[in-house]
Amino acid sequence: MKLDDDIGALLSKISQTYQFIMEDQTLAKIDAMKDTLTQIAQVVQEGAQFIVKYSETMSFCEYPSYCMNSAFYLSLLGKRLGKNLFSETRSRITHYSDALDQLMQQFRDRELRDIHVNVINIREDLNLEGLAYAGGVGLNTTKTCLEGTRTEILNEIVDWINDKDPNTPRIFWLHGLAGKGKSSIANTIALYSQNLGLLGSCFCFTRFRYGDRLHEKVFTTIARDLADRDLRLKPLLAEAVAQNHALKSTPDVVQQWEKFISEPLSKLTGPILGNVVIVIDALDESGTDVARKEILGILKEQAAKLPPSFRIFITSRPQIDILDALSPASHVRDQSLDAVSPESAERDMRLYITAKLKSTGRTFQEEEINQLVGKSDGLFEWGRLACDYVTTRKAGVTTEERFRKLVVHAPGQGEPLLDEMYEVILRDVVHDSDEAQQRFRSVMRQILYTLEPLPMSSLNTLRQRFREGTDPTQVEVILEPMGSLLSGITDKSLTVRPLHTSFYDFLADEKRSKGFFIDQCDVHHDLTRAALITLQVDLCFNICGLETSYVRNSDVPDLEKKIKDRVPSHLSYSCRFWATHLQEAEFHSDLADRLKLWLDSERILFWMEVLGLLKLIDQASAALTSAAKWLEVSNRFGAVCQ
Repeated sequence: MKLDDDIGALLSKISQTYQFIMEDQTLAKIDAMKDTLTQIAQVVQEGAQFIVKYSETMSFCEYPSYCMNSAFYLSLLGKRLGKNLFSETRSRITHYSDALDQLMQQFRDRELRDIHVNVINIREDLNLEGLAYAGGVGLNTTKTCLEGTRTEILNEIVDWINDKDPNTPRIFWLHGLAGKGKSSIANTIALYSQNLGLLGSCFCFTRFRYGDRLHEKVFTTIARDLADRDLRLKPLLAEAVAQNHALKSTPDVVQQWEKFISEPLSKLTGPILGNVVIVIDALDESGTDVARKEILGILKEQAAKLPPSFRIFITSRPQIDILDALSPASHVRDQSLDAVSPESAERDMRLYITAKLKSTGRTFQEEEINQLVGKSDGLFEWGRLACDYVTTRKAGVTTEERFRKLVVHAPGQGEPLLDEMYEVILRDVVHDSDEAQQRFRSVMRQILYTLEPLPMSSLNTLRQRFREGTDPTQVEVILEPMGSLLSGITDKSLTVRPLHTSFYDFLADEKRSKGFFIDQCDVHHDLTRAALITLQVDLCFNICGLETSYVRNSDVPDLEKKIKDRVPSHLSYSCRFWATHLQEAEFHSDLADRLKLWLDSERILFWMEVLGLLKLIDQASAALTSAAKWLEVSNRFGAVCQ
């Protein structure tokens, strides 16, 4: 109750500060006091964010009958992390309150010079629209750690975040094998940081968005997030863009770091309040080694120059290029999840498996739980798959029989253990007939080599436009029994993607998947053909039915809804990725003829219109250039064949 009272007092102080600044006599001093007012605005911004996150904690509580105030959630989170969050929260409240008092006194006492009113400029919301920003990569609260698990490693990371020593390493790199729960830890740390007003940015890479080229947007996205947290950064970013408009969409991450992070932070006047946490999850899924080379170079060489209050928390698999870049750096704290004590790992897995099995409503004996724990080898993804497999109802097979089938094999380690689990499940859901096996490979090949996840309806639409002779079976026939491996199965409006990236790794490696191996074959030919037919059939003039072309897209009411309603996901996908698939496809006269037919038609203008609506018109030139090169090579190849 005292904590809630303190929060109320801080809110009151923020309100009084705002009222004072908005008085006419104060407004007259704005230009002369701009630097002080900017610092006040920053404290108000952080304090307000802190209050909002504090009040929102009620919604996280699983025990509403006990929630007499928001502080109850802090006790739960504190138990999870083993921290006194009451003390930390009071410290933050005192910090914001004292900072406001000092700045307001500075405002009152300072001698005024050149006083005149310029209210519009100081209140202007500087427009950073157009600066590349990756949506959908932020904090996901559904992926946080189960309460009571991972306490040791979470405490270690939290202590690093809160360390006041200016020599504290700027980067904490946590690495481990697939299935170890790295992303859960990353999201838990992001949530912890957000609730205490420390989160600067959270950027979660995923291999299923390679087509979005997230690695080219990582630092512009982080910069915009930092500007939302620290109001002083926004005009500095706007100034950088105003001086060089090409920076808005540059894929050059070195320039991004220099112009949007390094230089703006160096120009800040006044202290940065509190430590600033940046979370980068699954760095190994940012693309190829070449794609992330420059990012690793920046983290290796430039991150050490960040202000002492900055903390960058990174998770990844221990890929060679990441290991070589980060492990030797003195400003990087290197921690492996494999170093977690066996006792701690066993305790966490027991809690996790017990909770998973309990949620099914079935009763399992302690001995049975211990068998699954012993088999898991600390892989949380294996634990999830095992619990789903054991508790799934199958006609003619009892739960006990499925349990015995799962634990009969000797325990493996790492990837072999996950591979064994995937093989058990696939043999259970895919019929062993040749026809079923061929259908499985055909459908999964389409899903595996599509450059971004699509819903079932779009997968089916594109599939109908593959070459004649392609199995016309709807993807549901194969996908619906695979709910333990893929999302987007029960809710067909969602995209189909694996619940864990290791499943796609398994399918794409013949040594691991054996009979379930999915080769590339000529899938890019089919995907290119389907995309070109889609562009020829589904594109039309003024696809969104806009009333006039004399209005900027940004000024069209409800344009986002119009795009969503009129540009289905299979058409959007075809507009964006037809050229990428074409580059991967071998020459075939069918593709060449369809490409020439489309390029010679007015529909190429409709394609450009859609790219403009999707804010991707800059991709048109590269797509057409790559198509021209493909045709040139194909023509030479065709001449040789003739």
